[in-house]
Amino acid sequence: MRKNIKLTAFAAASAALALGLTACGSSSDPSTAASDGGKVDESKPLVIAASPSPHADILNFVKDKLAAKEGLKLEVKEFTDYVLPNTATEQGQVDGNYFQHKPYLDDFNKKNGTHIVPVVNVHLEPLGLYSKKVKALTDIKAGQTIAVPNDTTNEGRALQLLAANKLITLKDGVGTSAKLSDITDKKGLEFKELEAATVPRALNDVDAAVINGNYALEANLSPAKDALVLEKAEGNPYANFLAVKDGKQNDPRIQKLAKLLNSDEVKKFIEEKYQGSVIPAFGTPAA
Repeated sequence: MRKNIKLTAFAAASAALALGLTACGSSSDPSTAASDGGKVDESKPLVIAASPSPHADILNFVKDKLAAKEGLKLEVKEFTDYVLPNTATEQGQVDGNYFQHKPYLDDFNKKNGTHIVPVVNVHLEPLGLYSKKVKALTDIKAGQTIAVPNDTTNEGRALQLLAANKLITLKDGVGTSAKLSDITDKKGLEFKELEAATVPRALNDVDAAVINGNYALEANLSPAKDALVLEKAEGNPYANFLAVKDGKQNDPRIQKLAKLLNSDEVKKFIEEKYQGSVIPAFGTPAA
């Protein structure tokens, strides 16, 4: 999931489009889904906002291969930014979204007064440590430089990855908000903070770099093959999930989609299509 939010002209156009969508949860029709427990017309399409890849790809697999068996009509709306999917969900212009992880959502809700909640984890785009100068984790030594993303969410995530692999030591309890100042033992390493999207371009200038999964793919890196070490999916707070406005969790269409997104068929699709660059994150609650 991209963390550097830039509203482009396309995103602005998407906003206009989103405003024109029928608000599936705010119609005057009494059979429409309502957060107060009103009836849901299950014959209406379930509209989900999603990032193009891998989120929309996974949803379209569900739409094309699995939804009909559950009597689910699924419509996927693609967005290229990370603000509009949540605002459209909050305002009822879409029924839910699939593009983000919990640390991002918590920060978004806090800053924007929105009421979006997770429903079910689906996948993880693992953060990885990459290098063009060393071949193994054990080759990283004192005096070398590691590039890390400079935004709050990604830097904390990167430092946790390094700490989990004993390259650094962090203060107790800093969690996902860790900063460079929270390192208690750098073990002789130097760090270079860069915008997440630019980190792959720095690989030739540093000894190693922590790179987001989506940016690694864009740089023709294979997380499964090229990373010295990757995040693990189990218990990972950065799993991407299906989300809705609080009150829509029990919409039968949402429940059907949640079930399908955690199905064996979707797990196989993710594993075969992404070959470890995207990892199924089923089995733990999203909340």
